[in-house]
Amino acid sequence: MTSTTNTSTSTTTTGATADITDSFDQLRFRDAVGHYASGITIITGQDGEGPLGFTCQSFYSVSVYPPLVSFSVMRTSATYPRIRDTGTFAVNILAAGQETVSSQFARRGTDRWAGITRRTTRQGNPVLHGNLARLDCTIHAEHDAGDHIIVIGRVLQLGTTDDEKPDPLLYYQGKYRTLLPPAAAFQ
Repeated sequence: MTSTTNTSTSTTTTGATADITDSFDQLRFRDAVGHYASGITIITGQDGEGPLGFTCQSFYSVSVYPPLVSFSVMRTSATYPRIRDTGTFAVNILAAGQETVSSQFARRGTDRWAGITRRTTRQGNPVLHGNLARLDCTIHAEHDAGDHIIVIGRVLQLGTTDDEKPDPLLYYQGKYRTLLPPAAAFQ
């Protein structure tokens, strides 16, 4: 059993310290951070060749004033450089039941937009039908972060679903998940 004492002058942890290590490989790192549940988004854009998009799990809000959001993208992405060149992007927050959409936008070498119903924002970015929320953004900043790029966007326009009981699509330990109603979680 692990216990933690936090006073105004010190923090002491005793017990099972053997489960914390500073020696790990990439697989162990991925496994550990996979214990963090997240939502799923599709980052979209539009350039002269057509609509663009990719699945993104690393999305979060950054600031209310000004309204800023962020996502991370692999340096090896072939799609993001084309979105960057436009200076704008849209975030589509996926709903439960959009697992197929998420998987479709995660695959390389396929038509990611096949069968996808969409409309266009004022900035010309495509947004997917059926999402929980959409944010239309300009690229505010980029930061190097190892094998990823952290992109910060300023939100110019947004919208949410009219569904009275919205249910997000989640990702946890390598699998899609949905929320359980609180009563079901304690049964």
